[in-house]
Amino acid sequence: MSLAGRIVALLGLGLLLAYALSSGAWLAERGEAMGRMTQAYLGRDVATAVAVLERLPEAERPRWLARLARPHYRYELAAAPADLAPSPQADSLAQTLAREVRVTASGVRPDGELVFALRLADGAPLTVRAQPPALTPSAGTLALLAAQIAVLAGCGWAAVRLATRPLRRLTQAAERLGADPATPPLEETGPREVAAAARAFNAMQARIQGHLRERAHMLAAITHDLQTPLTRMRLRSELLPDVGARDKLLADIDEMRGLVAEGLDYAASAHAAEEAPHAVDLLALLDGLVCDAQDAGHAARLQAPHALPPVTTRPRALRRVVGNLLDNAIKFAGTADVVVTPQPGGLRIAVLDRGPGIPAEQLQAALQPFVRLEASRHRDGGGTGLGLAIAQRLAQALGATLELLPRDGGGLEARLSLPA
Repeated sequence: MSLAGRIVALLGLGLLLAYALSSGAWLAERGEAMGRMTQAYLGRDVATAVAVLERLPEAERPRWLARLARPHYRYELAAAPADLAPSPQADSLAQTLAREVRVTASGVRPDGELVFALRLADGAPLTVRAQPPALTPSAGTLALLAAQIAVLAGCGWAAVRLATRPLRRLTQAAERLGADPATPPLEETGPREVAAAARAFNAMQARIQGHLRERAHMLAAITHDLQTPLTRMRLRSELLPDVGARDKLLADIDEMRGLVAEGLDYAASAHAAEEAPHAVDLLALLDGLVCDAQDAGHAARLQAPHALPPVTTRPRALRRVVGNLLDNAIKFAGTADVVVTPQPGGLRIAVLDRGPGIPAEQLQAALQPFVRLEASRHRDGGGTGLGLAIAQRLAQALGATLELLPRDGGGLEARLSLPA
């Protein structure tokens, strides 16, 4: 359950308990007041009924019983039943009746009915049967209580949403920062505590961006400065008389130059988000990449719908992402398929191959810089470990998601999900 849900549940439970306690106290007080009023009214009304019956001829008395009856008690011209049990409530009412009429016995029946045995002036028995007084809230009262609880619960929910909204903003900002360090800062508005948290978050984001820029500049400077000594080493190596040693040394120098070139590409990928997005013919862009691979003698195919609407994106970054994935697939598998699939809210570009693939436990690590998997640590196929890291960083600049997935039957799927 979310924090807002827990707070609302706690407030709701507290409101229900508070209303239950206050309603119970109110009902108890009203019950006592009603009991006192009932006793006073019952005494006067029974005295009036006894006076009326005493003045009537004995033959006419049964016809008057229905007129003298009330919703909660009635009269019988008969002796009280014998199955009466003592009852404090019956004794209290009997004391009230005794001030007005002659009460010979009182008690409660097994079904809860209160019974009072009286005597008329001529000695005839008269029994009063009464239901115990009970206070039940009316439908209007219950509806009013429910409306009050609903209003308070709604106000509590609104207050909780208002209080937890800054947490949601911070969470969303942290997720955006993880995907794109160049994301715009938070607005430093709202209550004092919220503004202070936003300022602290923006300061942290600025420090992270500074560290990333410093790292990228340092990597670019180092790799750029290595170009000159490598060029001198290559020139001097070509003058070596030993052909075997010269070839080995030149191969090492070429590998170092490749590492320097990819290091420069990785440093440059940090600035990919600075490219202005605009509408791009995605089919033409991908077809150009596949045709370039085919012109180089590689087996590559494009599978896409015949028509796609223009996509607003950063074209240079997208070209480099798909190009890196395509080169990686051809490098390890010799062939590659580029498949474009429209998705709800975006597009999916998948680069498929039937190469050796990547173990499932190493799929995430393969996207990190300078990670060379155990199965590819050799000069011919190992590379520098920056190709997929560059693609991952460029995908973040596009606002896209890059995933590596194993294929059924062997091989790898590099899936790039572009937002609409």
